[in-house]
Amino acid sequence: MSAQEYQPQRKLLAWGVHLFTASGGVFGTLALVAIARGDLPFAGIMMLLTMAIDSVDGSLARLVGVSDVLPRVDGRRLDDIIDFVNFVIVPVVFMAAAGSLTHWFFIALPVLASSYGFSQLDAKTEDDFFLGFPSYWNVLAIYLWMMDLSPAAGDAWLLGLSVAVFIPLKYIYPSKMKVLRNSTCIGGLVWSIVVAWTIRYPEFATQYHMVEITLSYPAYYIALSAWLGEWHLGPYRQQESVSPRD
Repeated sequence: MSAQEYQPQRKLLAWGVHLFTASGGVFGTLALVAIARGDLPFAGIMMLLTMAIDSVDGSLARLVGVSDVLPRVDGRRLDDIIDFVNFVIVPVVFMAAAGSLTHWFFIALPVLASSYGFSQLDAKTEDDFFLGFPSYWNVLAIYLWMMDLSPAAGDAWLLGLSVAVFIPLKYIYPSKMKVLRNSTCIGGLVWSIVVAWTIRYPEFATQYHMVEITLSYPAYYIALSAWLGEWHLGPYRQQESVSPRD
């Protein structure tokens, strides 16, 4: 079926999915405005909202079949543009404003590393993994700030994860997982809500160690990536089995 033959309702749904994806850029911009105003709690919640949008827009796009209905709009390119802003630019500005680094110069590390990571043909493998650390700088930015870690610790994390972008280990792609997809995605949604609540009510969250409790989901993500991505094989043996997408 050609794109012209799809019903107007189907095209409207497809445009709606693209608008939903693009709205992440609006919320990312609101996060930048909040950072400029010194309102880091609001900026943190906006970052969480952009992550929530990113976690479901791909599934919606596949459900509607946007690539067939609107073939002239490259949804993957749109998603990459929004993700680079929200997962790289916004969080590094957040880290600099929050005093999470010893010097603003350190923000160059994730920007340069992720520029390389996003441009790789095999950044997403044929078996639906991310190859190399998938630039979750927003997660790092939020935890450095919430846990009030020292700037030296922030530098170390930034350096280590920037290097990890270049190490070809497989990290799970939650919305495309072949096993544990639903539990992982639901866990991510619960994590986002609890972290947003923790940001909104910091005194209560501190009393019940909610920040530390929420670390269980990032730990789960890494453990599951190591298991399903077969990290025990080593990065180079993994790379031999990975070929770029067409």
